[in-house]
Amino acid sequence: MPTPRQPRKKPAPKAPVKETTARPRRAVISDARAMRALAHPVRIALLEAMRRDGEITATEAAELLGESPGNMSWHLQTLAKYGFVEETGEGRGRRRPWRVTSGSRRFDTTMDDPESAAAGEALERTFLNRIQDQLRDWWTRRQQYSIKWRRAAYMTETIRYLTADELRTVMDETIAIFDRYKDREDPSQRPKGAVPVQLYSHGHPIAPTASGN
Repeated sequence: MPTPRQPRKKPAPKAPVKETTARPRRAVISDARAMRALAHPVRIALLEAMRRDGEITATEAAELLGESPGNMSWHLQTLAKYGFVEETGEGRGRRRPWRVTSGSRRFDTTMDDPESAAAGEALERTFLNRIQDQLRDWWTRRQQYSIKWRRAAYMTETIRYLTADELRTVMDETIAIFDRYKDREDPSQRPKGAVPVQLYSHGHPIAPTASGN
């Protein structure tokens, strides 16, 4: 007499995969040549323009930044040499478009190597000068904005007592706040009334007082 078939057991349901919201780790650049290549005010302004407006030609960059197309072409090629921008493969001559390469980066400007340390210092100084210029420009133009915007703009300063690990955590948390709005690089993701806003932050140790505080 045939043995009756046993009903097949249903496989146990798989546990749902948890979505991760961790911020992707940024590539760290410590190469002195790459940092020296970027430590130029025109190249900083050019990269900022490309991040805001997307693809750009040397001719368009020249009109935007008040430079010659030949000079812009040279700056673009220098940035491309160190992987900051790339050609799209379209167009010809100075009318071929360029775009920022994908991926997020940060620069290690704390190297012990004298050459890398000097390059990092030059790059930091270039970024700082850019920030100061933009802040002075805001002070000049702020009366053109509504009172709502003038009240929303801020500058703050304080002293807190932290360990090196805690200061690093403050940096990571600050970047995470900035990254909440990263998707708005896509114009379709911007809410009504959104305008470009310069966000920056810095934190560093200062010399203690005579009492050690």
